Amino acid sequence: MVKKQEKTNTGKTTAIPQRNTHTRNTVKAKLSEQPENNATAKKVKGAKKIFVLDTSVILYNHNSINSFDDNDVAIPITVLEELDNFKKGNDNIHFEAREFIRIMDKLSNNVSLQNWIPLGNGSKGKFKVIINEKTSLDAEKIFGERKADHRILNAAYALKEEYPDRKVVMVTKDINLRIKAKALNLPAEDFLTGKIQNVDSLYSGISRFGNVNKKGIDRLYAEGLCEPDDLGIEKLVPNQYLILQSNGSSALGYYNPRNQLIERLDKHQVSKISPRNAEQVFSLHALTNPHIRLVSLQGIAGTGKTLLALAGAWDQRRNYKQIFMARPIVPLSNKDIGFLPGDAKSKIDPYMQPLYDNLKFIQNQFGEHDKEYQNINAALENEKLLIQPLAYIRGRSISNVYFIVDEAQNLTPHEIKTIITRAGEGTKIIFTGDIYQIDTPYLDAQSNGLSYLIDRIKQHELYAHVRLEKGERSDLANLANELL
Repeated sequence: MVKKQEKTNTGKTTAIPQRNTHTRNTVKAKLSEQPENNATAKKVKGAKKIFVLDTSVILYNHNSINSFDDNDVAIPITVLEELDNFKKGNDNIHFEAREFIRIMDKLSNNVSLQNWIPLGNGSKGKFKVIINEKTSLDAEKIFGERKADHRILNAAYALKEEYPDRKVVMVTKDINLRIKAKALNLPAEDFLTGKIQNVDSLYSGISRFGNVNKKGIDRLYAEGLCEPDDLGIEKLVPNQYLILQSNGSSALGYYNPRNQLIERLDKHQVSKISPRNAEQVFSLHALTNPHIRLVSLQGIAGTGKTLLALAGAWDQRRNYKQIFMARPIVPLSNKDIGFLPGDAKSKIDPYMQPLYDNLKFIQNQFGEHDKEYQNINAALENEKLLIQPLAYIRGRSISNVYFIVDEAQNLTPHEIKTIITRAGEGTKIIFTGDIYQIDTPYLDAQSNGLSYLIDRIKQHELYAHVRLEKGERSDLANLANELL
């Protein structure tokens, strides 16, 4: 969806307000500025609230206990038992579990975790571990099953009975657990830190302007660029893409924050891939623009996100030491990839096959005896072009690399930040994904890392975003997207 234009009292068309120029460090810093939790964490008159955290919250954000302003936070002992099952492994949930255990170890230095321990050197609330699970309302008997979720509910309810003058709130990313808590008359809510309030208004990267000044469009075609004032437009976002129309004339434009001019964009092939619509033209421009170091492409299946990213990468390969393509592996029943049979390659290949398929499509645009066809095979053999699971990036510093992260909607905000902080000099990072097609438990369209990135970084000149809405895979695929 493109942003509707608005008219100011001067008659000019206004888009999103422009901000000052920022450096790459401010891009990283912006991702660190998570809001101080959710609406329930705001200061209220009277007694402070007590938030009881479920295991899912810890695995989503190991620093979640510091996200509740000056309210108190409690962890049921059962949560610690569950975290013990996640301390070994290379996936992000294992990292989150280990980091939280280290935080617990530091907090418990010379004190008992059964007592309230100040957080943030006393600037926040307090923290403790709940040992007591005895309550007048036994969740295990009510739901007829002895399981960890019911023990956690009992611990939260016991705390509610222990502190009748304070509001005790169950915080979990598990929807079923929230429903069960509410069935027991226990307030429950999602962990909302880093969660986008309204995905429908999420930045699209594209604005459509009708009835702009025709002289401005004429200048765009004559000189290739023009002032925003020539079109009657002001206050554009850095790297914003524009669809311009006026009395039968139209043009595609790009707002360049370096010279503060609007530049005309034309359709042209990249790695023999021809853009089929305006959104794909904008995408290829962002993917091949050396001044844009961070790109996100959001769209439903069939819009060409992955194919465009690979085409842009192959076109730019001479400017980078390596092309690195990765996607997150969603574990099967929380089991590490090592659980699967076979050697490392046979375990990984099924997850990476969509990347190979798109690369093969680009390769097939050339003849088998064409030098470019052979170059792709050679790049794979000598690892100039590398396809690997995203978990392999942890601990690496990636310099002078064209780095594509596919299926980024399956990442948490913390994982997105971790990837960007791995970027060394000369690296360009591309995130692609569909925020409505999420395979990871406890993530949704509002809380996934791709939505978080788009919402937080949209005003920076190092970043460009394009939302692709028109499917180009086939008429049959479009039929499924529209009617099924």
